[in-house]
Amino acid sequence: MKITFTFLVLVLLLGCQSKVETNTSAVAASPSKAQQIADLKANGFEIFDYYDNDIQDTVIMQKYFLAFLNTGPNRSQDEEEASKIQKGHRAHLGRMYELGYADISGPLEDSLGITQGITIYNVPNLATADSLVRLDPAVQSGKLVVDIKPLWAGKGFALR
Repeated sequence: MKITFTFLVLVLLLGCQSKVETNTSAVAASPSKAQQIADLKANGFEIFDYYDNDIQDTVIMQKYFLAFLNTGPNRSQDEEEASKIQKGHRAHLGRMYELGYADISGPLEDSLGITQGITIYNVPNLATADSLVRLDPAVQSGKLVVDIKPLWAGKGFALR
């Protein structure tokens, strides 16, 4: 009985030690604000930062690029071709997200029927955002046209 109890205590201690080491290493792996700022600048991102007294922390503001995907002039595809373009469009947006170039995409409910969707690109400059959005099969086919606007937002802030 004493051996079993000792064994269980040893297992619990080792388990706790592993969890503490894992949590400590996760915290240690998180870069400081200064390092994040240096990394963003080194990668060509346009940013500024300020200290927010309410949250007692530095806020990093980054320029993102908001791509409005508007109704294009070429919308006369047959059902099969339109389906193929839409499938390619969704695959393109998924690829942009997986590669880290786009943070969010989705269709819009536009009562005028002009803007079909948006994508927020997390890239250093307008030229990069423009070149990436023009790889979209829906844009290449003329089904959609693009209007890109800069958007300043707090780095790392989540949607609510």
